[in-house]
Amino acid sequence: MDPNTSPDEIVYETRWSDLDFCKKTKNWYCYGKVLAERAAWEESKKRGVDMVVINPVLVIGPLLQPTINASTVHILKYLNGAVKTYANSVQAYVHVNDVAAAHVLLFENPSAAGRYICSESSLHRGEVVEILAKFFPEYPVPTKCSDEIKPRAKALTFSNQKLKDMGLDFVPVKQCLYETVKSLQEKGQLPV
Repeated sequence: MDPNTSPDEIVYETRWSDLDFCKKTKNWYCYGKVLAERAAWEESKKRGVDMVVINPVLVIGPLLQPTINASTVHILKYLNGAVKTYANSVQAYVHVNDVAAAHVLLFENPSAAGRYICSESSLHRGEVVEILAKFFPEYPVPTKCSDEIKPRAKALTFSNQKLKDMGLDFVPVKQCLYETVKSLQEKGQLPV
């Protein structure tokens, strides 16, 4: 999270979230993740330990647990009628299997070093609901944005090139969304 990031630039692993912005917006999750990673890097350097970090964006896909997690709640709300509009915001997504594969890939590769962004792509919430409506027309997916006054938010592009160069093939975001919904159905969170 960095308010100075332009949608026209690509976000690489050298970029960090702005802690002051995280505090100002009360995004304590993001704030804590930055502090934890910085502490880990500091400790690894102090001890002379090699460290590799995978920075996944919002992880979706099949759920292991029977309950809803924070990553899938917005998708569920767009399908179960809990919301009538979608947010004028953007989100980057990655499939849970890609995150797992990235861990194995980097663990097994001695040349792996530094930070790796794990992101398939970013979508506006309007694009998310369009995909959901196409795959699952039986659900009351919102068709109107909650904020039609402001310009449509633009998605950031996160570079996933380092992971691609290591051999990771990302699951397309449309498939990620489809598998998330199928899992919600299988877990009884959505009627079939």
